[in-house]
Amino acid sequence: MNVCIVGTGYVGLVSAACLAETGNHVFCVDINEKIVERLKNCDIHIFEPGLEEFVRRNVDGRRLFFTTSLSEAIADSMFVFSCVGTPPQEDGSCDLSAVFAVAREIGRTMTDYKIVVNKSTVPVGTADQVRQIISEELEKRGVDIAFDVVSNPEFLKEGDAVNDFMKPDRIIIGTDNPETAALLEDLYAPYARSRDKLIVMGIRSAEMSKYAANCMLATKISFINEMANICEKVGADIRDVRVGIGSDHRIGYHFIYPGLGYGGSCFPKDVKALIRTASELDYPPGLLNAVEAVNNRQKYTMIDKIKAYFADKGGIEGKTMAAWGLSFKANTDDIRDSAAIYLIAELIEAGMTVRGFDPAAGDNAVRYFQGNAGFELSDDPYEMLDGADTLTVLTDWNQFRNPNFKMIREKLRYPMVFDGRNLFPSNTVSRFGLGCIRVGRPSIEPADV
Repeated sequence: MNVCIVGTGYVGLVSAACLAETGNHVFCVDINEKIVERLKNCDIHIFEPGLEEFVRRNVDGRRLFFTTSLSEAIADSMFVFSCVGTPPQEDGSCDLSAVFAVAREIGRTMTDYKIVVNKSTVPVGTADQVRQIISEELEKRGVDIAFDVVSNPEFLKEGDAVNDFMKPDRIIIGTDNPETAALLEDLYAPYARSRDKLIVMGIRSAEMSKYAANCMLATKISFINEMANICEKVGADIRDVRVGIGSDHRIGYHFIYPGLGYGGSCFPKDVKALIRTASELDYPPGLLNAVEAVNNRQKYTMIDKIKAYFADKGGIEGKTMAAWGLSFKANTDDIRDSAAIYLIAELIEAGMTVRGFDPAAGDNAVRYFQGNAGFELSDDPYEMLDGADTLTVLTDWNQFRNPNFKMIREKLRYPMVFDGRNLFPSNTVSRFGLGCIRVGRPSIEPADV
C-alpha cells in the first residue's frame, strides 16, 4: 500500500519506518527542509534504538521517501497519517494548530479518496474538527471528494518504540465505517499475526482511550511515589512493599517503580490536557489533579535530601555535584519535562555546580542550559567525579546499575551518593564504604573500609 506520514518526530518517523519495513511504500513529509535532507541521507535527527537501521534499510530498498511537499506525498497514497506535534499551551490545553494546518492542506490538495488518520494525541472531538476543516477546503475548491477521518492513537514508548510498533499490545481504530476499518485491518495485518490485536470503536472512544491509558500509567507512578514517601516516614522499604502488592495479579509489577516523578513528552502533557478538558465540561477531575500534584511534589524530594545532607557541611552553595542521567528515562535523548533537568536547574539556582553525563541526551542538555555557567557536560562518567562533592543518579540507564564503586568512593569528596532510581545494591554500596540516600528505602550510612 501507499502511505503518507505527516511529521518526522518520534511517532511519525517510527511509524513511517515500520510501515515501510513490511513492504508498504511510505512518503514522509516534514516542513523542515534541513531535517528532510538529513533523512534522505539516513541521518536520523532523534535517538531511538533500532530506528536508524530501519530507516536506512527501507530508504535503500526504495520503500521509504522523504519530502517537504504534502501534495506530492498524498498524490498516490490512500492513507494519510497525521503525526504532528500537539504541545501543551500555558493553560494546559493542546496546541492543535499543526493538526489543523495539515487538515487544511489535505483539503486543498487531495484529488481522490483518502483515509485521514489522526495518530497524534489529540483531545476528544478533534477528528470531528479535522473532518469539518477538510470539508470546508473542498467546498472552497468547488469539488466533492469522498474521504474518511479515523482516530488511531499511538502507544509507543520512547526507547522501545520500534518494538512497540512491530509487536503492539493493541491497535485501536476509531471509526464508524466498517469498510474503512477493514482497510486499516489489512494495513496492520503484518503486526498482528499471532492474535487479533485490532480493536475497533467509535472515534471519540478511541481518542479518549489514549488519554485514559497515559493518565492511568501516570497514576501508577504517582501512587508508588506516594507510597515510597510514606515508607520513609514509617521505616518501611518500598522495594519490599512493591513486591508485596505486585504479587496481586490485579495490581501487577509493571509501572510501580518509585523515582523522581514522571516526565517526557506524553504523561505531563496528557494529564494536563485531560484535566483541562474535564474542567471545561464542569467536571472537577479530583484524581487527576492529585496525580499531577504528587508528581510536582516528587520532583522536590531528592532536592530536599541533598540540601539536608549538606546542611551541616556548609550548605550546597559552592558544592559540585556529579549527575548521572539527563533524559527523562533511559534509552532516549528526550529531556522534555525531565525530572533530572528540573533537579539540576533547582540546585544550580541554589548555588551548586552540576556536572552532567548522559549516554544520549548530553547535547540536548547543553542546549537547555546554554549560557548557564553552573552546568558542565562531561563525556566520561568517572572523570567527572574528580573533585566532585557527591554523585546523584537521575536516570536508570543500564550502565549505571553496577558501576565502579571503588572509583566512586576514591574520587568523591564526601562518601555519599544519592540514588534517585534505586539502582544501587545495598550490600555493594556498603562494602565500598559509601553511603546512599534513596527513594522510599532506608538510607545507608557511610562505613569505614
